[in-house]
Amino acid sequence: MYGSCERKVNELGRDRREVGGGDPGLAVGRVQRGLIIVRMAGPLAGIRVLELATLVAGPFAGRLLADFGAEVIKVEAPGGSDPLREWGMKRHAGRTVWWPVHNRGKKLVTLDLRKPRGRDLCVRLVASCDVLVENFRPGTLERWGLGPAALLEANPRLVIARISGYGQTGPYAERAGFASVGEAMGGLRYINGYPGEAPPRVGISLGDSLAALFALQGVLMGLLARDSVGGQVVDASILESCFAILDNVVPEYGKFGYVREPAGTRIGYAVPSNVYRSRDGRWMVVAANSDNLWRRLCVALSRPDLLEEPRFATYTLRIENAAEIDALVAAWVAARDAAEVDRVMSAAGLVSGPVYSVADIFADPHYRAREMLVSVPDPVFGELVMPGVTPKLSATPGSVPPGAGWEAGADNASVFGALLGIDAAELSVLSGEGVI
Repeated sequence: MYGSCERKVNELGRDRREVGGGDPGLAVGRVQRGLIIVRMAGPLAGIRVLELATLVAGPFAGRLLADFGAEVIKVEAPGGSDPLREWGMKRHAGRTVWWPVHNRGKKLVTLDLRKPRGRDLCVRLVASCDVLVENFRPGTLERWGLGPAALLEANPRLVIARISGYGQTGPYAERAGFASVGEAMGGLRYINGYPGEAPPRVGISLGDSLAALFALQGVLMGLLARDSVGGQVVDASILESCFAILDNVVPEYGKFGYVREPAGTRIGYAVPSNVYRSRDGRWMVVAANSDNLWRRLCVALSRPDLLEEPRFATYTLRIENAAEIDALVAAWVAARDAAEVDRVMSAAGLVSGPVYSVADIFADPHYRAREMLVSVPDPVFGELVMPGVTPKLSATPGSVPPGAGWEAGADNASVFGALLGIDAAELSVLSGEGVI
């Protein structure tokens, strides 16, 4: 599966040869494993992105731009400097499967930004780009002479997305910041877990992903505003991205001094809304956190008498008596298999569903129907299943770019040649000097 807006055309050819055609609705594709993979142009077709980023947040933002048709040129130091090449739990042929997910569809070039000629080439690339994405520690680009002032001088219409732990300003700006501390100081970890226990993480780099999404939002707004204001800087921090999704935690403290505490599997302002174990050992979510849903739940539980119970008569009273309500729902779920719970709850129009492992996700036909499990050809792994594209656009949908390159600098010749006019002899010299 390659997404509804892609097609595969049989033709022999060598891997990674770029191909094009006369159809203006088609974006450039690549020949892989004897197939020309041709993508329909997405809404960001014609936008060129220079990615100076490593690990998760910056590359994730670049991936999202590439998914919707942008041409993304990823810059690494000579030899390949992105630690994401090594991150992940499982490997095949010595390679991690995380790299091709966040770097799918990108062109790979190498530049040593610490060398003057490397910085010069970077500025020349910037002149032909629309967006630059970077996630160095604040001040790093400035020390290299590549701060926003220099970049915007080279390209006054450039949108510069800067992703960092704490933002480009403020007392903490120059501190090292990863998702772990951003989630902690951003308030997410405090309200997660159980009272009195160590606050756990979600099992992913959530803060990085949130920062990437906010950076993407800023890039798109910056592109929309270019005709009126020219280029600008998008300052996205992991800390603030985590803080921004704290629901009503902030106003409740600001107005009442109320500190939200962790509540385990429950959420304090929604009752019932919890996970309950079924007879066959599955954890099931059941949520009925409004008056109309509460009425439906009482009918589904065959307990219409609960509607007459004064303790449960209002939203506020149900919150006060959450433990008793949870016990009622838990007992009902425990007496039934997960499939029956899901069937009864869904038929009643209630919010319910099982807690999925990734194996459950792969087995669920809904994910396939929505093209969220996409098989992509990869030169190392063969076929590799990746997350699909979201959101779904009706007229200009995104699509998963074909595969990811592996060799650092694999696209040096095509990128530096096409954009900067550097011939093979000069490329050889630059390589010998360690610039590329």
